[in-house]
Amino acid sequence: MVILLLASALAEVLLFTVRLLWPARRPFVVLLAGVTAFASAALFVWWPNVMSALLLVLGLYRIFNHVRVLEARMHERYLRRATQRTACMLIGAQAVAALAWWLWHAAALATHPLWTVLGLLQALVAAVLLAATARSLHRTLPLPVKKAYSDASLPSITVAIPARNETGDLEECLRSIIASDYPKLEVIVLDDCSQTKRTPEIIRSFAHDGVRFVQGAEPSDTWLPKNQAYQRLAQEASGEYVLFCGVDIRFQPQALRKLVTTLLARRKNMVSVLPQRDASAQATSAIVQSMRYWWELAPPRRMFARPPVMSSCWIISRAALKKVGGFEAVTRSIVPEAYFARQLIRQDGYSFIRSDDILGVTTVKNPAEQRATAIRTRYPQLHRRPELVLLTALFEAGVLLLPYVLAVGGFWWTIGAAAHILAAVGAALLSITYLLIARATNMSNAWLRPVIFPLVVFVDLGLLHYSMWQYEFSAVEWKGRNVCIPAMHVVPHLPKI
Repeated sequence: MVILLLASALAEVLLFTVRLLWPARRPFVVLLAGVTAFASAALFVWWPNVMSALLLVLGLYRIFNHVRVLEARMHERYLRRATQRTACMLIGAQAVAALAWWLWHAAALATHPLWTVLGLLQALVAAVLLAATARSLHRTLPLPVKKAYSDASLPSITVAIPARNETGDLEECLRSIIASDYPKLEVIVLDDCSQTKRTPEIIRSFAHDGVRFVQGAEPSDTWLPKNQAYQRLAQEASGEYVLFCGVDIRFQPQALRKLVTTLLARRKNMVSVLPQRDASAQATSAIVQSMRYWWELAPPRRMFARPPVMSSCWIISRAALKKVGGFEAVTRSIVPEAYFARQLIRQDGYSFIRSDDILGVTTVKNPAEQRATAIRTRYPQLHRRPELVLLTALFEAGVLLLPYVLAVGGFWWTIGAAAHILAAVGAALLSITYLLIARATNMSNAWLRPVIFPLVVFVDLGLLHYSMWQYEFSAVEWKGRNVCIPAMHVVPHLPKI
C-alpha cells in the first residue's frame, strides 16, 4: 500500500510538471483520486495507528485537491498554479510522515516515550498560549487617558456604515451613534443596492439627525462588494478619521470620544476594537464568537507580523488610508483591515484594543450571523490554501483537543503516567486561557466556561472546513451576493436552463 501511495504521488507530480498531460487531466485525476483513496484507506485498516491515520487525512486532502482540478471553477492559469502548490505540499507531508513511521518501526522504539514527549509539547504550547493571552489582555485594555482634550482640539470623524438588506439592527446602531457626545461627528450610510426598500427608508428616516444617505452601485467582478462599499464611503467621508462599523455594533454615548482620545494618546493612525458581547445577546452565539476572539487574543500574533484585527469596528486616519493604497490595494481581500494593520504596525501606527464597560462598544450579532461571518472569513484568512487549512486543523486537533482526550482516556489507555499528567496540565492551561478570554469579552454561561472549550474548538474545525468547501465548490453569500467570484478568481457562468 505504501508503494501504491508513492506511485500515485509520483504520477501526480508528473501531471503538474509535464505540460502535455495537463490538457488531458480529467481521466488522469479521476484515476489518481481512486488510487489515493484505496491506498490510504487500506493502510489505515490494516495498520490502525496514529501515523496511518495521519496518512489517511493527508490522502483525503489530496483527493480534495483532485476535485478542485476536476471542477475547474477558477481561471486556467490560476487553477494550475494553486492546485500544483497544494499537491506539492501535501505529497511532501505524506512523504515525511511515511519516513517518520518507517524510522520509528526500524528503531523498534517503545510508545510510552512518544506519548510523554507529545504531552510535554502540548503542555508547553498551552503554557505559551496562556502567557500570550495574559499579555494580550493586559496590552489591549484601553487605559484611562491622562491628557484632557477639549472639544476644539478633537479631530473630526466620520462614522461610515455599509448597509444592505438591513432591518432593525441598522436602526438601533444609528440611534446609538447619534446619541454620542462627540462634538465633530459625521455619519454616512451607504445603501449597497438593497433588494428591499427597508434599508433606504431606515437611512432616510435619520436625515433630520444628520445622517447622510449614499446610494451605492453594483460591484465590479474584480471587487468584493463590501470593499467597493468601503471605497465609496471613504471617498464621501470628510472627517480626519473614518470609523467603519457593522450594524451589529452599539456605542455608549461616551464611546466615540474615548476611542478617539485613546487613539490620540497612543499616537496611532489606526485602532481596531474588539467589542464586548452585549448582555442581551443570545448565549449560544458565544460558541462561535468566542473562538473568533480566541484567535485574535491567544496566539502570539506579533511574532508572525500578523497583528490582531476586528472587522466590526475600526478607525483609521484618512491620510494614512490613502498612504497605504486605500481600498484599491485590497479589492479582493475578505479582511481588508488586516492589510492596513500590517502596513501601519511597521511604523508603530496601529493598535488593537478590546472594549470594556468604560469604553462601551458592544456587539449584538446573533448566532446565524456569527456562523455566516465565520464561513465568509475563515478560508480567505488562510489565503485560500487547503494545505494551510490542514496545518490549522492539525494544530487545533493535536494541541487544543488532544490534551482533553488524553486527560480523560489516560485512565484506560496505556500512555504512561507522565503523559497522562502532562495532558491534564495542558488541558487545564487551555481551559484557563479560554476562561480569561470569555470573562474579558463578557461571554455568558460562566459555569460552562471551564469545560466548553473542546466543543468551541470542534465547532471551529467544522466551520473552517465548511468554509473551504463552500469557497471551492459552492457559493458563499454575503448580504445576498456570492463573494466567491472575486475572492477565488472563479469564472462566472450563466445559470443552467
